[in-house]
Amino acid sequence: MTIRSKAPLRLGLAGGGTDVSPYSDLYGGAILNATISMYAYTTIEPTDDGRVEFIAPDLGKKEVYENAMEVDTDGYFILHKGVYNRIVRQFTHHPLSLRIASHVDAPVGGGLGTSSTLVVSILGAYVEWLKLPLGEYDIARLAYEIERIDLGLTGGKQDQYAATFGGFNFMEFNGDNVIVNPLRIRQSYIEELQHNLVLYYTDTSHVSADIIREQQENVKAKKESSIESMHKLKEQAQQMKEAILKGHIGEIGDILNFGWEHKKQMAQSVTNPRIDAIYNAAIEAGASGGKISGAGGGGFMFFYCPGVARYAVRDTLSKTFGGECKRYEFTPEGLKTWTV
Repeated sequence: MTIRSKAPLRLGLAGGGTDVSPYSDLYGGAILNATISMYAYTTIEPTDDGRVEFIAPDLGKKEVYENAMEVDTDGYFILHKGVYNRIVRQFTHHPLSLRIASHVDAPVGGGLGTSSTLVVSILGAYVEWLKLPLGEYDIARLAYEIERIDLGLTGGKQDQYAATFGGFNFMEFNGDNVIVNPLRIRQSYIEELQHNLVLYYTDTSHVSADIIREQQENVKAKKESSIESMHKLKEQAQQMKEAILKGHIGEIGDILNFGWEHKKQMAQSVTNPRIDAIYNAAIEAGASGGKISGAGGGGFMFFYCPGVARYAVRDTLSKTFGGECKRYEFTPEGLKTWTV
C-alpha cells in the first residue's frame, strides 16, 4: 500500500502580513490569496520493521529512527518530525512504522508558502493513511499548531489554510479565529489575471522568520508607521477582492503597487537594493505594479503586465538580473490525498 498527497503553493495577492500575531490579535487581519499549479508532494509507505524513515529523494537526504514514540526535531527533516510527533502524541499513542518521502516544486525561502504547504501535504498523507476524522479547518489549524506552537517557527496563518482549501480565498483573521471565504470568480477574469501576472524567481532566497520577527517587534513597540502600513494592506485586500469579483482586472497593477509601497514600511528588511532594482526595471518595461511574494527579502516576485507587456517584462528581467520566469496556472483545488 502507498499513500500519496499533494498540496498547492500560493500567491499572496493582497494583505500579506496582517495574518501575523500580534497584529491580527489586536486589529484583525485580512488576506486575499490564490493557489497555483506548483505543489508539495508526500508519499507514505507503511512498513513492518519498526523504523521511521524520512527521505528527500531529490536531495539524497535520509534519516532513520527505531521504534520512536518521539523523534528529535533537529536536522533537515524538522517539519516531517514535527508532524510525526503530533500524530503519535494526539492520535495513535504508539510508534509508527513507515517510510515517508517528500518533494516541493519551489525552493524553500521562495515566498510561496513552501514550508507550511509541505506540512499540510505531510499531514494530509497521515490523515489518508490513518483515516483520521479531520476536516479542512481541522487540518489547516493542526498544521498551524505544529509549525508555530510545537516547533516554535515564526510566521503567520494564511499558508496552511491556502494549501488546505485551495482556489481564490478572502481570509479573515481575528486572534485564533480564521474564516476562509472562497470567491466565486468568472473563469474569464481568472484567465485574464493569469495571462497578465508574471511570476519571476529572483534566484535568491530569504529567511522569512527574521523579517516577520522584525514586523512583530514593530507592532509590539507600537511603531506607528509599521502599524499604519498594515492597516493599509488590510484595505488593499478589500480592494483586491472587489476588483477581482467585479472583473476590474486592469486595476490590479495599481492595487499591487499600493500594497508594495506600504509593505516596505512594515519592516526594514522587506526589500533591498536588488529587489528595488528588479521592481523598477519591471515597471519601466511596462508592468503597472507588483510585489515580492511572502515576507520579503528575496525569492519570488510577481508583476501585473497589461496588454502584451508580459513579454518585454520577462525579457528585461531575465537579461538584466538572471533568474527565471515561471509558468503556472491558478488551481481551484487544495489538498488532495489518495491510496494506491
